[in-house]
Order: sequence, then structure tokens, then C-alpha cells
Amino acid sequence: MKNKWGKILFGGDYNPEQWPREIWKEDMRLFKLAGIDIATVNVFSWALNQPDEETFQFQWLDDVMDMLHENGIHACLATSTAAHPAWMASKYPDVLTVDTKGQKRMFGRRHNSCPNSPAYQKFSTKMASVLAERYKDHPAVLLWHVNNEYGWRCYCENCACEFREWLKERYGSLEALNRAWYTSFWGHTFYDWNEIVLPSSLSEHLDANHDKTAFQGISLDYDRFNSDSILKCYKLERDAIKAVIPDAMVTTNFQGNGTYKPLDYFKWAKELDVVALDTYPTNDMPMSRIAMRHDLMRGLKDGAPYMLMEQSPSQINWKDINPLKRPGVMRLWSYQAIARGAESVMFFQMRRSVGAYEQFHGAVIDHCGHENTRVFQECTELGQELQRLGDTLLNAKTSAKVAILFDWENWWSIEHSSGPSARLRYVEQIEKYYDALYDHNIQVDMIGTDTNLEEYEVVIAPVLYMLKPNYANKLEEFVERGGTLVTTFLSGIVDEHNLVTLGGYPGHLRKLLGIWIEEIDALFPDQSNSMVMVGQHSDLGIEGTFQCGHLCDLLHTEGADIEAVYGREFYAGKPVLTRNKFGKGEAWYIASDPEASFLSMFLKRITERKKINAILETPAGVEVTVREKEGQRYMFVLNHNDKPVSVHIGEEAQLDLLGARRIHGNTEIPEHGVLILQTTQSITSGIGERQ
Repeated sequence: MKNKWGKILFGGDYNPEQWPREIWKEDMRLFKLAGIDIATVNVFSWALNQPDEETFQFQWLDDVMDMLHENGIHACLATSTAAHPAWMASKYPDVLTVDTKGQKRMFGRRHNSCPNSPAYQKFSTKMASVLAERYKDHPAVLLWHVNNEYGWRCYCENCACEFREWLKERYGSLEALNRAWYTSFWGHTFYDWNEIVLPSSLSEHLDANHDKTAFQGISLDYDRFNSDSILKCYKLERDAIKAVIPDAMVTTNFQGNGTYKPLDYFKWAKELDVVALDTYPTNDMPMSRIAMRHDLMRGLKDGAPYMLMEQSPSQINWKDINPLKRPGVMRLWSYQAIARGAESVMFFQMRRSVGAYEQFHGAVIDHCGHENTRVFQECTELGQELQRLGDTLLNAKTSAKVAILFDWENWWSIEHSSGPSARLRYVEQIEKYYDALYDHNIQVDMIGTDTNLEEYEVVIAPVLYMLKPNYANKLEEFVERGGTLVTTFLSGIVDEHNLVTLGGYPGHLRKLLGIWIEEIDALFPDQSNSMVMVGQHSDLGIEGTFQCGHLCDLLHTEGADIEAVYGREFYAGKPVLTRNKFGKGEAWYIASDPEASFLSMFLKRITERKKINAILETPAGVEVTVREKEGQRYMFVLNHNDKPVSVHIGEEAQLDLLGARRIHGNTEIPEHGVLILQTTQSITSGIGERQ
């Protein structure tokens, strides 16, 4: 669905119900001053909107909506269903979640509603429908926001019953289920659907964090079921809105900086009109980590723009120590999101709360209540820039020839594994490969298993532990056409049920990779091995020895060329890096976890061989990415350093959209500074270019 707005939206979560009405007028003055043009309202107002089962009261919301419209501010109208009212928990206790230890929660906090509660589904759907009827013609409404930051797990009897129904639909018979779950182990064979219980700390789970389990297939199916159950709640509300407003733009906001483990966001994204991200990176998080998650949000809907729904204008408040964002960092991180596909910059929150959990979380309007603060001034400057940019960047696309596979089910499967190392973390492995490309300013698409591979020259699939049906064939076709595949240790091990593929690792990838793996060694944290480059006839161009560790596959080649061997242990001299020519392409296998310097050199060589080069050569700490639209190229140059740097941007003159000047050659970028450079060829209009 194409965005309905005419510029990059600027605003965020607004909670006027927390404030006396005399404050509202002042809010409008400050919003206008800052260039705010969208406010997310009604997020946690269910108890206010519905004081009992039969009563609805929206006069306060009517007044807010009218006030926003009168002041030229769009509404992102939430359904208020992110926290159920206390009366509902009291009268309908099935709405309360049950934890992994079997304890039913009392009313409190948020994310506290069982997704399979009949009462919750009934009342939340009704609320969405009533709101849609009431505000279907209100001119302030730009988009609809269902619930808020979905995500939890519940182990109640309602969930157990629904899990059994979900399993009946998935497997059709207990015979098929018993095979998939390998229930012949430990005498777990089921003869009646009602014998099946949820995997929890009372049954299959061996620790409190849900990962370690006695039966991976059972826990994996619960992961799928849980994500589907919560998605069903979203769809019920979305469908209630669209039954009244068929062309409504409906979304919900993804949490966990985009890598939230319990929900399969690739599956969820298919049901959203636009993806929306909440991101709260800490000051010490590497910039590549943030960039990767923005690329992931863009990749969820095959490159479509997304929304930055929440970030903090300054500090967060849920860590033990919560430092301020330094001057310029909020602006810098906002443009980083825009550079990678975001078409809104929105904050939590607009006015800092007086009390409760987030009273010291950053806000556009601080407790002092006026505009004379550093944070407000920085927000105002950004708001003014976004107004001047107008629609210049809307619907601009990001083009990448390199893709990294990210798969939630593979993530769940790996971290449910009973071996060989509990230290293995899927996202950390993805980040290592992304970092190497990020450091070279090579654009990357984060893709799912459903993504078409025809547009890519290089596909990287770290620890592809679970191979879904036919995905090996898809990778073979990609390589056979001339593509380059890079995959790693612990790939091709299990199927979609977490059952080992027999006949030798890496299972169905064996032919493509030209290897088979006999054993997998797990190293302790203080241990390492080495990779000794030996490819004498290789054009890879890497020499020397590099450290590796964590896991070490002991493999035999079946047609693959050996590019590096282990340097130590009883398997010294055995292959650790192989390349197999397959059709017109090649498939690389990295049998251990190498040091960052090797990955940096290796991926640079791999991309260069496919004529994929850095967008721009820059000093460390300078990020570069490109969006394109209607023949125009917009290059973002972001200085994440705490000092100015000089960057050579090329000899061709380009228009600096933020500085409204034409520049070329060596250009100094201030600390935390941003350039958005448009190629000057065929430019017909700027944003107030200086002469």
C-alpha cells in the first residue's frame, strides 16, 4: 500500500489523557513550534474509554481528535487494547496470562492479556469496531495503530486447548505428530490429542528462559503457535477496522529493536499495510547493529518503506544506567533510519510523564514544560529540515545486490538445540556477517526464506541450521544461475521439525557445497583454533593465518576446493574454508567462527568478484547508504564519530539537501553530522538552494 502522507512524518506518542486540559493548548503551541505533524493517541486508554462492560465514553478522545485536526496534525489512532482494564480481569479472569511455571498473573503492568482468551478477543475486537465506526470520517485520522508492541507467552488452559487445535490443523493425525516430534524418545507417544500439554517449566522446558528443552519439536511448534495466536489478535482488530473502513491503513509497532524473538516478523509483515518499528538502542550499541535492524524492517515487505514509530528523543529509562543522547545523536540516528527506508520519525514520548514506570523516559517536552531545552531545540531543528525535504525521499528505494538470510524459525530451532554449544546465538552470528559488509559501505538486504533471490549476486546464510522444505533447491537454482552463496558451520542439520537430516551433514546442502561433515567440535570460551589459507590456485587473494573458534566442523570434500585448513588440534590440516563450483556460480562454506578481520577481507573479496563495490570509501565510523527515486540518487553520509571527519565524496558536484549547497571533493562532516547528497544531473528543484 502506498503511503498516504506527503512528507516524512514527524511526531510521536501523545498522551493527553494524563494531563489537565489547560495543558493541551500549550501542547499544540509547542507541537507547531517543533514541526510536529502526527500524534499517536489512545494507546493505553482502554480503561478510560470503557469503564465497564456496557459503557463506552469517547468525549475526551473526540476533543483530542478535533484539536489535532484544527492544528493541522494527523492522528495515528490506536485501538487502546494494549492493556485490558481492571474490571475485565476481575470479571473475566481468563484474560490473565499464565507464566511458564503455571502461575496465573494478577492484573497489572501491560502485555498482560492471554491471546487465546475468548473475553479478550471479544472485547478487543469490539473496541476496534466501535472506534472505526466513530472515527471513520474524522479528517485527522491518517492511519490506525492496533494494540502496541505485541509480544508475550501464555501457558493457560485456553492456550493449551487452542494449541491442540492448531496441531490438528498442522499435522492432521497423531501419527504424523508423533513422527515430527520424535515421541518414541523417552516414551512420549501420544494416543489422544488431549494428552498434549504446553511445553513449559512444568513439562518439557529445562530452564526458565524457554530455550533449553527436552523436545525441540514440541517447543518449536509452540513458538510458531504463540506467534500465530498473537497475530490472530492483531488480525481480528484489523479486520474489524477494515470492515468499516476498507481502505484504512493499519499497522502495529514491532519491538525489540526489530529482532524480537517471540514473533515471526516476516510472517507478521504480510498482514500489515506498513511495517512500523520501535527502536531504543543504547549509547554503547555499535551503529551497525542499528543499521542491520533498519534493513531488516525494510526487508520484511520486500524493500517497501517502513515507519520509525518510536524512538527516544534523548535517554531511555529501563536500564540500570540511562545516559543522555549526546547533542546531534538523535538527529543522526533519525536520518540513519530514513537512509535505510523509514518514512517517519516518531518519538515516545511527546510530553514527559509525571509518574509511573516511564516518568524519566525522554520526551520532546520535558518536565519543565517549555521549549527552552536542548532536546526540544534539536527536535525543532529536525522538524524544520523534514518540512523542507517535503516528499523528496518518499517511496525512494534501496537497491542491494547482497542479501543476508534472517529466519525466525531457524533462530528458534538453533536456540532450542541440545548441542553442541549453548553459547551459540543466532542473531550474533548474523551481526558478524552484516558488520563486515557495513564497514565497507556495501548495501545489504535482509531477506526471509520466501524472498525471491533473482535480484541478488551474493546470498549469505549464516548458521542455516534448519532447512525448510525445498529451500536447498532454491539455493541450488540461485547458485546454478551464477550466484554466490556463503554459508557456515552448523548448516543443513535439521528439517522444519528439528529432526536431523540423515545421510551426513549438511543434509540437503551436501551436493551444493561439495562436502560432508563427520563431526562438530565445540570449544570453550578461552579456546581457539586457526584458519591457515592454502588456496594456491585461488583468486580469493587472502593469505596468512586467522583465529577461529566456538564450533569447528570436521569435514571431507566431495568436489569442493580447499581454501583454508585448521592450524591446530587433532584435526589440523583438515578443511575449514571450502569453495564448490556449481553451475555458473559457487558455494562457500566456512566451517568455524572466524575472527572479524577475516570476515572483513573475505566478504570484500567475494563482493569485488561480483563487481559489487563500496558506495564510498570513508574513514571508520562513517556510514554510507543510497536510496533512489525517479532517476535521482540520494546518498546519505552519516558521521557517527565524536569528532569531525573529512570524506571525499567524488569529483562530480552533488546537491547537499540539508545544507542547500553544491559540493564535491573533500568535504568535512562535523561530529554526528549528516549529508544527504543528490546527484545534480537533471535536478529541477531543491529545497531552497543557496546561490
